[in-house]
Order: sequence, then C-alpha cells, then structure tokens
Amino acid sequence: MNIQTVILSLTLFLFPLSALAGSGHDHGHSHEPATQSQVEKVAGDIVYQLAEKSKIDASWKAVKIEKSLTKKFGDNLEWVVSFKNEKITDPAKQTLYIFLTLGGEYLAANYTGE
Repeated sequence: MNIQTVILSLTLFLFPLSALAGSGHDHGHSHEPATQSQVEKVAGDIVYQLAEKSKIDASWKAVKIEKSLTKKFGDNLEWVVSFKNEKITDPAKQTLYIFLTLGGEYLAANYTGE
C-alpha cells in the first residue's frame, strides 16, 4: 500500500467525524437553560401528544398550565410544569406534572410531582 492510499483512506475515515463536529454541532448551546416560556410551550406540546396517543384522557388537550418552576431532584435542577384538569374524577390524577431538563428536554410525566 503506498502513502497516497494511506492518506486517502485516513481522509475518508476521518471526514465523517469532522462533519459531525461541524456547524450543526454546538458545544454549550444545548446546555443553555431554556426560558420559562420555552419550557411551558414544550410541556404543553407534550401534554397534547400524550392525549393524542391516548396515554392520558383527551380532555387534557384543552387544559392550561397551572404553574412552572425549577425544582432540585438530588443534584439536578429540573423544570416542573403542572397542569390541572377538573374534568378528571379521580382527585389524585387531576394534576399532571411534566419534568424537563433545564435545557427544556422532556424527562418524564406523572401525577405526584416527585
């Protein structure tokens, strides 16, 4: 194998790695905290999607945000967005909590807030 073949092989091998680290890859931007309005929009979309997929009652689609705040779980700070649905007959399931990273990425949903 001559040196030109080795260089071409290495170039072709390393090119995809450099392409991944190009303009579409932003160190730090994904670690920027999301604003409260951004988080509320994401949480609202998640509730709608859960209702669309019949994971929760369809009446959740029309429910507005009750409150949003950051809360510490262990060493992590997360966004918690709550929604209240008076149409749900079980009082323990009238409040739905959506958990998001500080960057606004969906983590989980439950009725306990924990």
